[in-house]
Amino acid sequence: MLIGVPKEIKTNENRIALVPAGAEALVQAGHRVLVERGGGLGSGFTDAQYDAAGATIHDVEEVWARAEMIMKVKEPIAVEYPRIRPNQLLFTYFHFAADEALTGALIDSSAVAVAYETVQLPNGELPLLTPMSEVAGRMAIQAGAKYLEKYYGGRGMLLGGVPGVAPANVVIIGGGVVGINAAKMAAGFGARVTILDLSLDRLRYLSDVMPANVELIYSNRHNILERLETADLLVGAVLVPGAKAPKLVLREDLKRMKKGSVIVDVAVDQGGCVETIRPTTHENPIYEIDGVIHYGVANMPGGVPRTSTLALTNATFPYAARLARLGWEEACRQDRALALGLNVVGGQVVYPGVAEAFGLPLVELNSVLA
Repeated sequence: MLIGVPKEIKTNENRIALVPAGAEALVQAGHRVLVERGGGLGSGFTDAQYDAAGATIHDVEEVWARAEMIMKVKEPIAVEYPRIRPNQLLFTYFHFAADEALTGALIDSSAVAVAYETVQLPNGELPLLTPMSEVAGRMAIQAGAKYLEKYYGGRGMLLGGVPGVAPANVVIIGGGVVGINAAKMAAGFGARVTILDLSLDRLRYLSDVMPANVELIYSNRHNILERLETADLLVGAVLVPGAKAPKLVLREDLKRMKKGSVIVDVAVDQGGCVETIRPTTHENPIYEIDGVIHYGVANMPGGVPRTSTLALTNATFPYAARLARLGWEEACRQDRALALGLNVVGGQVVYPGVAEAFGLPLVELNSVLA
């Protein structure tokens, strides 16, 4: 298969979807790999390294025009829509349910969209979302600690306090991969941490693995509002795979929060679980509403591209190799987890969360693979 790896052009996005070692493995397996010139520089990989691995270096138009499978990190943006060809396979993060324009563009393109974020194992694990959720969860605490500083409009608090001075209160909504990584970091700083989650089984598990400065509370409207009043840093860590995140913190709730407190909503890619959140960039990461600092960077792991690229490609490469070897239809027939990554195929929506988000007709996945 002819595999194309374009440079990421979303604002401040420095990751790349394939490292030189991955390119070498694909070439050795009989595939051809086209990498856009300079595509790996943001993650510390030079064109010479890709060339030595057996890939060839091209300009952006040639990569898109020739490749049968495009490997990316972030969803295509508007300037890339015209480059997508019918039947071309795109393997990347899409987060369709939060972006109607992107969904329409992929439908119109008649391409095949396999979304990292909806590949799902039988136990419910999302193996291609997990590594970036780990990074984003940890970064949420770093960002929150920074923007609690007075210079940025925060409360002027040190997350862990010092002897004789109380630490900050960190409230995390959601006890999944993002939530548990955020809690580890916040607890390690010495903050007082609360995790709210709907699953009693998850809360029981967390009670076994979390340190003593992490409190576990069942998530409901009453408990969320109660914790908002004490929060210095609120982390949104809610995920409904492939669908919009539920709005659990409303605009009116901000008046319960302390002036200068900080919200970091990691769910912003899926619309966010805080009503007042909107996507921001690493260049302009924050804004203030009702005295509360909002951080809504939609590609948080892009701020640490070396770590993120290596973590992501460790997870995605086996699936990419399977798609290249078998083609998307046979690969998805053989692997149900990978099949759940199919979101749009030949102008048809095949993932329920995307169809529900925009009231679009849903085509049964099994009929596409028949």
